[in-house]
Amino acid sequence: MSVPPNGGPALRVLMITSEWPSEPGHTAHFIARQARFLSAAGVRLEVFTFRGGRHPLRYLAAWVRLRRRLARERYDIVHAQFGQSGLLALPKRLPLVVTFRGDDLFGIRDSKGRTTPVGRLLQRLSRLVARKADATIVVSEHLTHYLDHAGPVHVVPSGIDLDLFRRIPRDEARRHLGLPREGHLVLFVGDPADPRKRYALAREAVRSLNGSVSAQLVIAWRAPHAAMPFYMNASDALVFTSLQEGSPNAVKEALACDLPVVSVAVGDVACRLQGIPGCEVCADDNPVTIAAALQRTLARGARAEGLGREAARQLDERLLTQRVIAIYRSVLAALDEH
Repeated sequence: MSVPPNGGPALRVLMITSEWPSEPGHTAHFIARQARFLSAAGVRLEVFTFRGGRHPLRYLAAWVRLRRRLARERYDIVHAQFGQSGLLALPKRLPLVVTFRGDDLFGIRDSKGRTTPVGRLLQRLSRLVARKADATIVVSEHLTHYLDHAGPVHVVPSGIDLDLFRRIPRDEARRHLGLPREGHLVLFVGDPADPRKRYALAREAVRSLNGSVSAQLVIAWRAPHAAMPFYMNASDALVFTSLQEGSPNAVKEALACDLPVVSVAVGDVACRLQGIPGCEVCADDNPVTIAAALQRTLARGARAEGLGREAARQLDERLLTQRVIAIYRSVLAALDEH
């Protein structure tokens, strides 16, 4: 198989994903964004979506549908989002690239940080998929430690649409959302019902904070994605308390809006927040510790002075899209050599 040169025939890619923002209960805007930017960059991309929902028969039905599609259509490469999606591509008919994003590699954990039986199974299956893939992508460096005997591994974080996540005057953002013009607002963006997001910890931290400075916790769960930049700009800080993450998009989106972030040590947050004014990674998960960090951030009374936005520029989806296309081409070139 020959690799189309730049300016030559477009790559035809089939993206498989078990999460898609049009599906109920899913917020995988980062996948839809990558698909959109790949298409804009000239890739002839089609998306195959399915809902596994931990039901083996759904996976089997999706596998059959995918086999039929691969027999009917021509593609150069298959790109699976998440390890569980990669299962559908086995046994391989085409070169396979798999992006791992967190849970699929370190397993699903309960509220106490213990890996669940389903999480352990997902972990094993994802490692199997990684061994069969022609290339793997992880969204942060620490996820490479969960791979064993995988082929070429590339670190490509989820990107940001910097045209969407931008600075908006605070008063304008609050007016747009109907939020109070005065007072401190602390933003929480996770699902309050998901124990891994630890909403109770964020709530307790803000309650502890109110002994010294008054602040209101604002929850942006289920808000339209286009509204998120307004929430980021209306707030004075983002509090991030997740138990486990790969490379949290909310933190990167906050930086693009110059919103200070106070976070527990999770995923690649420490790397992202390093050197950004007003941002802190807490030494532990105690609500008093988080409250103290929030107090310091709110006392500054300032945003991230443009340094958050500057740090986010390296996460521009346009740049990362080119890296993904380069991975596609490297896989095809390696197969040609054999």
